[in-house]
Amino acid sequence: QVQLVESGGGLVQAGDSLRLSCAASGRTLSNNAMGWFRQAPGKERHFVAAINWNGGLTYYTDAVKGRFTISRDSDKRTVYLQMNSLKPEDTAVYYCGYYVTWGLGRTATDYDYWGQGTQVTVSS
Repeated sequence: QVQLVESGGGLVQAGDSLRLSCAASGRTLSNNAMGWFRQAPGKERHFVAAINWNGGLTYYTDAVKGRFTISRDSDKRTVYLQMNSLKPEDTAVYYCGYYVTWGLGRTATDYDYWGQGTQVTVSS
């Protein structure tokens, strides 16, 4: 089993920045991709960004390109999501996912483990 713990959410104003963190523990493997998804009230969980096992490959949904950056520590157990120029439409619960693969995962069904989520609220 792999446990994921997210942190860093909060209430900010439009244009502000936040940095989310996700720490993985337990039976982690070298071949893992990690990703961020978000879910607004009454909506489905949507892909935000993903990073492969060594940080050499990243992918973003169009809505966050140029504003969000995903990265991971050299120990490969912690992933970050730097969110700049936040907009009210970024408001959601943000979930971290862990996918056992040498590649990348862009859909929620790819991921094997999930964190509990962290709330991000952006006021206008």
